[in-house]
Amino acid sequence: MSFTDSTDSGSDRPVSVLWGCELSSARSSCTFRVTDDWRCEQQLVLRTVCLGETARDEFHVLEVLAEDGDSQTPVPLATLKPSVLPSASLSGVELTPPVTFRLRAGSGPVYVSGQHVSIMDLSSGEEEEEEEEEAADEAPKKPPKGSGAQKGGTAKKRKREKEEELNSLAPEGPPPAKGRGAGRGRKAAPKK
Repeated sequence: MSFTDSTDSGSDRPVSVLWGCELSSARSSCTFRVTDDWRCEQQLVLRTVCLGETARDEFHVLEVLAEDGDSQTPVPLATLKPSVLPSASLSGVELTPPVTFRLRAGSGPVYVSGQHVSIMDLSSGEEEEEEEEEAADEAPKKPPKGSGAQKGGTAKKRKREKEEELNSLAPEGPPPAKGRGAGRGRKAAPKK
C-alpha cells in the first residue's frame, strides 16, 4: 500500500511519499518497484516495522532482498516477537528499488513503513541552474544612481535604532549577587 502524490519535476528538493505494506501468511512477500517513466533517483527510506495486534506469540523474521543484478542475498532486517519486541525502528535504512520484503518466519501480520523519496535528476537540475545564471547575467549589475545611498543610510539607521533599543533594555545596576534567593526578588538573609 502506498500513498502517492504528483511529483513536481521543476522542484530542487526531494519529494517524499508515505509507503507501507503488510506481510502475513496469506501474503508473505511484497516488492517495491518504480516505473521507468520517473526520470529521477528513487529511494525507499524505512522507518519502522511492527507486529499487528493479532500476531501470535512466535518469532517473526522480516528479510529484504535487494535486486542488484545477479546478487539476491536475503538480509534479515528484524526479528520480532509480541511478548519481547513488538516493533523496531529502522531509521537509517535507505534502499534503492526494486526491493522485495519477505516474511521468512512467523504468520504475521507484520507492517513495514517508510518513505518513498524521489530525488531530482542532477542533469536536469544543472540545466535549470544554467538558465537561472543566464537570466541573472542579463539583469543589470549596478543599481540606478542614488538608490544605493538611500538603502545604505536606512540600513545603518535601523541598526543604530536596534542597538539603542537593546541598550535601553539592559539593566543599569550591577548583576544580582549569587547565592540563595538571588534573582528571585528576595533580600539576602542577614549574617549572624
